[in-house]
Formats: sequence, C-alpha cells, structure tokens
Amino acid sequence: MSKVQANCLLLLAAAFWGFGNVAQKTVLDHLDPLSAVGMRCLIAGLMVAPLTVLEWGTKSGPGYWMSLTKVSVLFSISIIIQQVSYLDTSVTNASFLVSTATVMTPLAAWLLIGERPTAVGGLAAAMTLAGVLLLSGGLTASFSQGDLAAILSAACYALWMVELGRHMQTHGAPVAAAAGQFLGAAVLTLPLGALLGNLSLAAISDAGPELAVLGIFSTGAAFGIQTIAQRFTSASHAAVVVSAESVFGAIGAAIFLGERLSPTGAIGAAVIFASITLLSLTTDKISKPAVAD
Repeated sequence: MSKVQANCLLLLAAAFWGFGNVAQKTVLDHLDPLSAVGMRCLIAGLMVAPLTVLEWGTKSGPGYWMSLTKVSVLFSISIIIQQVSYLDTSVTNASFLVSTATVMTPLAAWLLIGERPTAVGGLAAAMTLAGVLLLSGGLTASFSQGDLAAILSAACYALWMVELGRHMQTHGAPVAAAAGQFLGAAVLTLPLGALLGNLSLAAISDAGPELAVLGIFSTGAAFGIQTIAQRFTSASHAAVVVSAESVFGAIGAAIFLGERLSPTGAIGAAVIFASITLLSLTTDKISKPAVAD
C-alpha cells in the first residue's frame, strides 16, 4: 500500500468519525457514556473478531502482548473521555477540539520515539491548528468542561496514535490489534456501565440506531481502517489526515442537528482541508519496518 492510498483510507475513517459524532451526541439521550462506549466497542469487536482467522499463523514476536495492552488501554481512555465530553459540548465543538490531536501527535512522536517532524508536516500541523482555532471562534472563545474534556481526549489520542503506529510497524496483524482494542474497551466499560450507569436492555433498544452507526462505522470500520493504514504512514501524518473529522462533524451537525458554522468557522474548515490536501499529496515514502518473527 502506498502512502497516498493510506492517506485516502485515513480520510475515509475521518468521514466515518465526523458523521458518527452526531450519533455520539444523540446516544446520550438513552445511555450513559460508559455504557455507550461499551456497547459500540462490543459491536465493533464482534464484527472484527471473526476476521482474525485471516491472520492465523502470524507470529506475534517478543513484546507483542505488552505492546497490544498499551495500545488497548490508551484507546479505551481516549474514547471514554471523548464520549464524556459530549455531555457538555456541541457536536461541532467536540469534532474540531478532538482534532487538536493533530498538533499533539508530532510532539508525542518526537518525545516517545524520536520521530522528528518534517517541514511539510510541521506546516500542515500549524495550518490545522489555525483552522481549529478559527472553527472554535478564536483564542478568546470560552471553553466548557465538555470542551476541555475533548481537548484531553485529543491528548490521549495523540499518545494512542504513536503507540499504535509503533505496534503496527513492529508486529503487524492489524485485524487482531483492532479486535483487541475494541473488545478490551468493552470488557472495561460494560461492567462499569452496569454498576454506575443505566445499562439495560430497554436503554440498549432505544439507542439501537445510534449504536449501529457508532459500532459499525465510527468504531469497527473507522478505527480498523486507521489500524491498517498506520502500518504505511507515520503517526504524525495520520494525525493531520484524520483531523478532517472536524469538518465532517460540523457538516453532520449542520444537517442533522441544525448546528451552523459562522463565516469564520467556514474559513477554518477550508484551512483544515488545505492542510490535509498538502500533506496527502506529499509522496515521500515511509519505510516499512520488518514484522517481528
């Protein structure tokens, strides 16, 4: 898979996330955040798990289980905090604030694995930050607790993307990694939802349409696509491309919830798309590390 193809897959994942953000907001009319995360991840895990037969016989290599555990824990923390943020923020705000992971990921990659940002990557990240600020109304905009939670989830996603990239380039087996993340999050959150939330068959039934969208598209398909694509591109590049989630989220919120972008916000969306286009058109090759035997 070429880097351009990987970037196109990441853009598709961003669309699934962005439009799925509407369901992340409306699912809270029926389920608490922990139960919502648990159910969407359970659906995604059950959808992906049978596909692991395609990777039977793949050798995991030393350090595989510890690496997968770190990826799964970071994924669970990130998605839980993101879902909690929807209790006190709009779909549009959450969409673009989570995309600040674009700026955080290169720093995390530099600190954790020594991956120095390229000039093009740095320019694209700066453009994305400018676009996010325009979408949010500028530096003087006030932030709610939900907004702050969305930013915190972005920081966690940045760490997750770095660990996911390291795991994929070292061990491969993307289907098993995706299934492990989803089922791990479900095992962690569903018992808590049953004890502390309102998890019940009636609530699950009422939230059925939202859970289908979140489980199949926003979790199973989107995170699965990212897991595969990050074997062929860096975490920093992936972060910029998936920041298109903010634009798709704003479009979905406008169509389904009546949220509207200001003229300044529309300019911000255009800047983000420009940064993604700039990065996606770069053709410098990412060397593919050998999979551990």
